[in-house]
Amino acid sequence: MSLNSDYDYTQDDLDNHSDQLNSNNDTYWTDRGYDERPDDWEDQDD
Repeated sequence: MSLNSDYDYTQDDLDNHSDQLNSNNDTYWTDRGYDERPDDWEDQDD
């Protein structure tokens, strides 16, 4: 999602975007094909 100055993003939009970029969040991992965040997620270099 690129930020568009013609669109007023909701807090939910911003939170979702942040979650997708944050490797300690399940959304980050499910968006990359995992069922959930792996137990060894801190050791993963994605």
